[in-house]
Amino acid sequence: MSRSIPRPAILLRVMLLAIALIALPAARAVAASTQESWLEDDVSLYNDPATTLAKLRLLGVTRVRVAVRWQLIAPDPLSRKRPKNFNAANPAAYPAGTWRIWDEIVSDATAAGISLDFDLLGGAPVWATGPGAPRDGKPHINWDPSPTEFGNFARAVATRYGGNYDPDTDSLAPGNASDLPKVSFWSVWNEPDYGPSLAPQGVLGHLKIENSPRMYRNLVGAAWNALQATGHTHDQLVIGELAPRGAEFWGVFSGMKPLVFLRAMYCVDANYKVLRGSAARIRGCPTNAAGSRRFRAQNPGLFRAAGVADHPYMRWYQPNKEQFPDPDSTSLGEIGNLTRALDRLQRVYGSHKRYPIYNSEFGYITSPPKHPSKKTPWVNQNKAALYLNWAEYISWRNPRIRSFSQYLLYDPLPANSTDDFGGFASGLETFGKHARKATYTAWRLPVFMPVTSARRGRNLEVWGCVRPAPYAQDDTGGDLQTVKIQFQRGSRGAFRTLRTVTVSDPRGYFDVHLRFPGSGTVRLAWDYPTFDQALGYFDPLLPHTAYSRVVRLTLH
Repeated sequence: MSRSIPRPAILLRVMLLAIALIALPAARAVAASTQESWLEDDVSLYNDPATTLAKLRLLGVTRVRVAVRWQLIAPDPLSRKRPKNFNAANPAAYPAGTWRIWDEIVSDATAAGISLDFDLLGGAPVWATGPGAPRDGKPHINWDPSPTEFGNFARAVATRYGGNYDPDTDSLAPGNASDLPKVSFWSVWNEPDYGPSLAPQGVLGHLKIENSPRMYRNLVGAAWNALQATGHTHDQLVIGELAPRGAEFWGVFSGMKPLVFLRAMYCVDANYKVLRGSAARIRGCPTNAAGSRRFRAQNPGLFRAAGVADHPYMRWYQPNKEQFPDPDSTSLGEIGNLTRALDRLQRVYGSHKRYPIYNSEFGYITSPPKHPSKKTPWVNQNKAALYLNWAEYISWRNPRIRSFSQYLLYDPLPANSTDDFGGFASGLETFGKHARKATYTAWRLPVFMPVTSARRGRNLEVWGCVRPAPYAQDDTGGDLQTVKIQFQRGSRGAFRTLRTVTVSDPRGYFDVHLRFPGSGTVRLAWDYPTFDQALGYFDPLLPHTAYSRVVRLTLH
């Protein structure tokens, strides 16, 4: 029987955090909008779910992507032999305590009013991997994972987080006060078009032929069936989780271009013609017309999912234009490649579905301020802040994109003593001291002006977002938030408010046009609601007024 954290302990921790950080009252559901604010930082979340989620709430994050790692939950994960008499579809059959951290995350997120994306992913336990992995003494946990075993695991997760599971008794007990909250948003795997995440990318013995799309197609099918069988029929399942670039030749552990991957997954060639004969057979596809007619019905996850997730990183480039364009890539600068391809793939099988795109992983790796390196593709912090806001503006204007994501909250552990941030330093705060980077300000209170050099008298667009506004509105009993657009003439002197904008968008966005009196500096200012400190509704660590990054404006 698995152990779970006692419910009183969870409630006590949330109450204490309310005093230490900000009150987390029973939040009302935030109204839906076309673009959600996502963030992922599994390390921080695993280490301290409640504190991390409280901080994300202050930043206005509406959905957190959470890796539900199969290998960390499964019994005997490094053994090649499957455990005897193990009912992998039953959450109670797993080792005691293995669910603890995800129980905490689900409970604490519900208390904070934050939605989750549960990403069911590897690595797989070794006993659930296929044959042919390199014999190098390493556990290849992403090697040809069994879709049957993955489906069993997905069923166990979906059962536990179906809203009727009592962790105290390890059983379904609808209506019990101690039942775990329901998870209603799911995704499958992570970057299946990338060799370290799913291998072999190519068919063994024929490495120039796509293999990972076949494996992923089967994993999606297993997850879809597991959700359907466990009462999650109305949940949202997102597929893809694509890496945005790849190599011309993917081999075993390299990366496949995402549109090459998608075409093979949907069993079509480069011209979107349905595969036939041996070309179809080796890719796990129907070999004749009759089989192709059944393909849509046999793969509901490919045609009835809630959307397709992409990781549209722009590396160190500005977000509106890819430096090395490729018709098979899906970075933000080329996101049209993805939407057009998905529409064509649906039409091949008679579907008119237009999948929305979920940006589920994005960010800019920033340069350490003390150790800049010309050899490393880092971005200056201020430039990264600009690029982050610019990218979100591009995303907000695209009706097919449903989320804007930040990866990570904190920079990772430094790789060595001369490296301030570590390798993938895309966090909003530095490692260790958690000093706020320029991107922290840019994320909390985004601002972007498409035109910053113009003739006097012209109305200029000011776009922005008060990301925490929905939670602030919740906490104040429904009061709409306002944000000030402030201006400083030249580069000195006081800022004065030119316009106060009421934020009525349920996700905190606004878009206005404004005439400026001359050249100078533009910023946003937003007041965190001032609560009764006796009730603990005030965070002394935050300034009362939050400011955006500044935008330089030249009028002539």
